[in-house]
Amino acid sequence: MLDPLHRHWQQTTAHGHWPEEPGGHADTRRFHAGIGSLDVLRALRASRQQHRPLSLSVQLPAGFDNQQQDAYLRCLQREIALVGCHLGADQRIEQFQLSGATPSAQVLQGLMEQLRRRFNFLEHELGDYGVEVDLHHTDWATMGLLRDQGFNHVSIGVPDCRQDAVPSAACCQNPAPIHSLIDAARTFDFRSVSVDLGYGHAWQTPDSFARKLATLIELEPDRLQVFDYAKPPARYAHSARQAPCSAADKARMRQLCFAQLLAAGYQHIGLGQFVRADDDLAIAQERGRLRRNCQGFTRHGYCDHVGLGLGAISQFDELYTQNALTLAHYLQALDNDQLATFRGWRCEADDQLRQRLAERLACDLELDIQAFEARYGVDFTQYFASAWRQLEAMSRAGLVELSARYISILPAGRVEVDAICQLFAPSSPGLSLHQQWVDHDASL
Repeated sequence: MLDPLHRHWQQTTAHGHWPEEPGGHADTRRFHAGIGSLDVLRALRASRQQHRPLSLSVQLPAGFDNQQQDAYLRCLQREIALVGCHLGADQRIEQFQLSGATPSAQVLQGLMEQLRRRFNFLEHELGDYGVEVDLHHTDWATMGLLRDQGFNHVSIGVPDCRQDAVPSAACCQNPAPIHSLIDAARTFDFRSVSVDLGYGHAWQTPDSFARKLATLIELEPDRLQVFDYAKPPARYAHSARQAPCSAADKARMRQLCFAQLLAAGYQHIGLGQFVRADDDLAIAQERGRLRRNCQGFTRHGYCDHVGLGLGAISQFDELYTQNALTLAHYLQALDNDQLATFRGWRCEADDQLRQRLAERLACDLELDIQAFEARYGVDFTQYFASAWRQLEAMSRAGLVELSARYISILPAGRVEVDAICQLFAPSSPGLSLHQQWVDHDASL
């Protein structure tokens, strides 16, 4: 059970949301139309010249009719060709993520054939190749086909049982469909299996959520991705339109996540990602090799990230870009043999510094202050004066340990690793919480 200090902090962080972090997922609120396809082409050329390894993601949105899907796949194929011709054959795809709708066998085989013609995929399980699957549209045959196509990580989406009405308790608590897909993943020797778990709907209660979480824990997935329905991943966007539960119930559900998952032996890496101690991400963190990019956490080094498809985000060093968000605009650009880039953001020096600081603190759970100062030429306590005052309050609260040389996140602080890293974000919501931390610390 979480102590009152953690409950206080959760109540001050958007009623229990996992806050956005710098250096994790791109902050699209800063994107603007001043970034376009020419910026992407220059970045692709620089990536090829520097022989940078690549991270690749492909979006397959759900909800299209047959005509829309055919048009989308045609233009996606065109985008693959336009982007692929600007990259080098020696640039390895170390990470790959297929997101969105579970594809049919024909679509999957055709898509992977196109991708392998244009990109250098690794063999012998050297890459991390993940796929999202929908619980109610995936069977054992599909899981076997995905494995044959080289995917070695699978994330099982668990949508609401009925999107147009309050789902029945029996439907939401039934573990059989999830159990079947986890069994399939084990049988086909996927490297890891992850299950998504959302909280915060009006029909959910802390008790029903605790039972659901306990059921999932019994199935022993390697990872659980926990998210707030008020700010869901793209494939659960429809859920954000449904009525939320009370702020108190939402905060309680978040507490239950930590209480039950930590007790079951899972570790919180950050961004709502819980992993078992023998998972690749946990081992990479233990060895100081964990990294984080716009796709999330990874055991691979720094890669240029190429996003393909509707709304896909790419990242090349300081440059972030995003494809068109509407199908009409996406199709129009590709039908004209142009990239579908419609906005982006170029990260300035201060933002890059803050992102790298937050990434290392999140991944290593500590930061060498003197090494950071030597590398970036800043006086740490002056440059991050506001954040340092809050860290001092957190130190007195037992969440972090501070010295002239190190910031170390203590075991109790791992529960709030996202909020701690958020202190260093530009215009961070966490900065306005300084007085709340000081007032609470003084009352201890």
